[in-house]
Amino acid sequence: MPKASAVPSKLPEPASYEAALEELEQLVGRIESGQLPLDQMLAGYQRGAALLAFCRGRLEAVQDQIKVLDEGALQPWTQE
Repeated sequence: MPKASAVPSKLPEPASYEAALEELEQLVGRIESGQLPLDQMLAGYQRGAALLAFCRGRLEAVQDQIKVLDEGALQPWTQE
């Protein structure tokens, strides 16, 4: 029996850190409400994990930039 996926294989990346954080907060609220079916809860958890990874990546990039500035070496910063 084939399994139906509740989440597309690749969801779009958020436009910004703030957009990801807002989506994550809304998602947590829906999950915590206890009103979602199990399939949607799992899909929400997966999306939440992806959003969390996105936010962490953005924060780490900013922290790296701050380290460069703190060391007194004002160099152009490029996001990898």
